[in-house]
Amino acid sequence: MKRYWITMAIAGMLVLPLSCKEKTEEKVLTKEVTFTKEGELTLRKAETDSVVARLDIEIADDAYQTETGLMYRKSMPDSQAMLFVFENEQRRAFYMKNTEFALDILFINKNNEIVTIRKNAQPFDETSLPSEAPAIYVLEVNAGLSDTWGLEKGDSIDWSRLEQ
Repeated sequence: MKRYWITMAIAGMLVLPLSCKEKTEEKVLTKEVTFTKEGELTLRKAETDSVVARLDIEIADDAYQTETGLMYRKSMPDSQAMLFVFENEQRRAFYMKNTEFALDILFINKNNEIVTIRKNAQPFDETSLPSEAPAIYVLEVNAGLSDTWGLEKGDSIDWSRLEQ
């Protein structure tokens, strides 16, 4: 029994320094991501079909691009936007983790109609911003532009992908 306690004491002395070891912080270095024009998008008013804006878009259509979105970017010109393209239409929710500038987030259904507008989503805010109806597309533009353009539910988009 004495040998058991001596063995346990030695084992404790070996484990104790490992468990009290100071944790070193790992630094993750990220470089700013730049815009890549992958398509063009037009926003139209529902009642008049008039064009309110034409945008160059970057398209997020895979898991990595969708998860990353506009993270690690300092800003975006008003003439640019990011369009998220999903395989199915369902209720969606976005948040602003690691996004450094405010956005308006437009949720769009399979008929290309805006179903929800989340205005002025704040940088780094991880609060969930859900759609009010099923969406297959999500468009992110600079905060305030949806008001500048007078966008409302029911307004629509047309978009095309550039030939690669």
